[in-house]
This record gives sequence, C-alpha cells and structure tokens, in this order.
Amino acid sequence: MKNNNQTIGILLITGAIALLIPYTMLTIIFEYPGILRQDTGTILTKFYQGGNSLVWTWFAFAITGIPLLPAYIMIGQIFENQAPLVRMATTIGVIGLIVQMIGLLRWTFVVPVLADTFVHAADEATKAAAIVSFKTIHQFGGVILGEHLGQLFTIAWTVMMTISFDKLKLMPKWVNWLGITSAIIYMLAQAELFATVIKDFPVWDMAGFIGSTLWLIWLIIVGFMFIKRRNQNL
Repeated sequence: MKNNNQTIGILLITGAIALLIPYTMLTIIFEYPGILRQDTGTILTKFYQGGNSLVWTWFAFAITGIPLLPAYIMIGQIFENQAPLVRMATTIGVIGLIVQMIGLLRWTFVVPVLADTFVHAADEATKAAAIVSFKTIHQFGGVILGEHLGQLFTIAWTVMMTISFDKLKLMPKWVNWLGITSAIIYMLAQAELFATVIKDFPVWDMAGFIGSTLWLIWLIIVGFMFIKRRNQNL
C-alpha cells in the first residue's frame, strides 16, 4: 500500500508540474491564452512564425498530463470500495483528461496546416477558407471538447474526489477547501466559452488562469500528501 501511495503522489506532482512548463512557455512565446482573443488572421500568422518549436511546445502541453491518468486510476482502485463517489469520479476524470488532450492536439496536427495555408495563400478566398476552417476546428476541438467537456469533467472529478477525501479523512480540511475553491473558480471560466456564441455574456477574464493554477497547486499538494502517507495503511 505504501508503494502505491508514493507512486500516486509522484505521478500527481509530475503531471501537474509537467503541465506548467509548456503552459508557461506558451504564454511567453505565443501570448497564450490572450492571443485567442485576437483576430484569426493574426493567430494563424503568429503560429506560422513560431515554427516547429511552437508545434512541439503544443504537443508537450497536450501529452505532459499523461502521468495523471494512471494516478487517477490507482486512486480509484484503492478507494472505490471505501467511498461510493470514487468509482464514478475516476471514470469522469479519465474521460476529462483524454478529451482535453484531444482538444489540445489540434494545435499540433491541424492548426499548422491551416497556418501554412493562410500565410502562403495566393488569393483572399483561400485565406478566408483557412480562417473559417480554423474557427470551426477551434470551436469544436477547443471550445466544445477541450475547454467545455474536458474542464467540466475535471471540475466534477475534483469536487467528487474532494468530498471523498473529506469522508475518508485523507486530507486536511484546508486542502479540501482549496480543491473546492479551485473548482468553483474554474467553473466560472466556462462563461468565456458561452461568450463565443452569446453576445455580451458576462465574463471574468482571469477565471480560467486563476482556477487552473489553483487546481494544479491543489493537485501538487494532494500528491505530497499521498507521499507523506506512504508509510501508513490507508
């Protein structure tokens, strides 16, 4: 049991920190996520200018969360018989991670083609087609899959696991409250998605950044708590 606790802790910490690295790089070299509010032509041009290094950074951002998958599954296997919500939470959490990965991978395998087409277009019709294609792919792969379903499932996993942790007395109260707080703020970021289709929908621009950052911090803390308990029989 103690080895399982340590493995879970290491996987959670590794996954959370690994996600932070490419995300930070994208904020520096691609002005992400603010660039998504710019004109589509500007986005495609800047992406093209970023070259292969930007493509690989997006690939890293998409796959560095993989260590979280076995961590979620292991937590589920250990505690599903002790807390009813854990089994359902595990399924939801795994689906959420996979959906977000699929959404992010569009930046590696779809956007480069559109950016190249836009920059080298011989006429305005081709440029317009690339812009429409990007908007369509972005709304489906990014807004619907990655940000809406992916984030909703992640939020649901966080809330359900926090409730389970509290019931099983696995984490200090403040850790559980941090998880709930990050989930609530993260949920507010959904408003920005509805704003893409509903004019004047109220948005808190910082909700996504603050919510996701708090969630990663919570995940790292939970990881350390599992490592701390590695010598205890849970």
